[in-house]
Amino acid sequence: MKTAPAIAAGAASPRPILAAGVQAMRAILLTVGTLALCAAFQCASAQAEKGGATIKGAEPPAQAESEAGPEASDTLHVCADPSSLPQSNDRGEGYENKIAEQLAHDLGKKIDYTYFPQRMGFVRNTLRSRDETTLKYKCDVIMGVPLGYDMTATTKPYMRSTYALVFTDHPDFKSVKTPQDFLALPPQKLHSLRIGIFGFSPAANWLLQNGLIERAQVYPPQSGDPKETPGSTVERDLSSGKIDAAVVWGPFAGLMVSEHSGPHAWTAVPFKADQKIKFDYEISMGVRFGEKKWKDTLDQWISSHQAQINSILTSYHIPLLPTTEAAPAS
Repeated sequence: MKTAPAIAAGAASPRPILAAGVQAMRAILLTVGTLALCAAFQCASAQAEKGGATIKGAEPPAQAESEAGPEASDTLHVCADPSSLPQSNDRGEGYENKIAEQLAHDLGKKIDYTYFPQRMGFVRNTLRSRDETTLKYKCDVIMGVPLGYDMTATTKPYMRSTYALVFTDHPDFKSVKTPQDFLALPPQKLHSLRIGIFGFSPAANWLLQNGLIERAQVYPPQSGDPKETPGSTVERDLSSGKIDAAVVWGPFAGLMVSEHSGPHAWTAVPFKADQKIKFDYEISMGVRFGEKKWKDTLDQWISSHQAQINSILTSYHIPLLPTTEAAPAS
């Protein structure tokens, strides 16, 4: 969902980082160590959601035994953000929209959306919220949440992506095919670059590990404007030359590359799995706790349609890694 992964236990909110100087940021990063950040977008809002969450264990109960579950409905009711490309929008242009359309088609259902900005209160106002008239839940599935997200039950993962380094067609970057190539640029050039990152992300650790934290331009995982995405902020600054490169979550990297093709194409080079810094995260669908039949239905669909899902994801230029098979117990 529209969240950047949760930060490590005991870490402060990422927002104060913007006002902190380089030395303060260095101290914070050294204290936090390797950050447990989920997917840049898929987890910042997950963290924000926890800030206004109901107490764990007080989740609204799922349907009673006598009440038919979502699997029996003739409509796929989807919880989504109306303005969060590349994931979703109210015009059906995101990859989560396309996956939901395919899911509805294959299950023989119509599709209907409940929209709400994916930030604090998203789960409470969508998946856990009932219609005042019908008393039915407003929607039954969130198309993208981090695997193991504790605000919902999660299906088996359908996507495993990784952070990527994005840069424009600058001549100095012609030889850069991997993040390691970027680090191999002449030291004078490398240490003159401005590199966009999100606070408390794997990118911050990567810069710190390679002596480049002073070159960071730090962005908050979310802005105050629900129509503003992390990717759009970075894209503007890359376009204007305010920054020279950026390290962002894979789907955002894919969106930037797709919107800047042609003779002056932008490039995204993904990070490989790393033992020291976790760059890759898995994304699942989120459902209410206790709705085992519905979760099983989605798990079965994901298992039998992974090739179709991958085709949708690759059409959005999202860097993919193989997913695991296991899904957390509901």
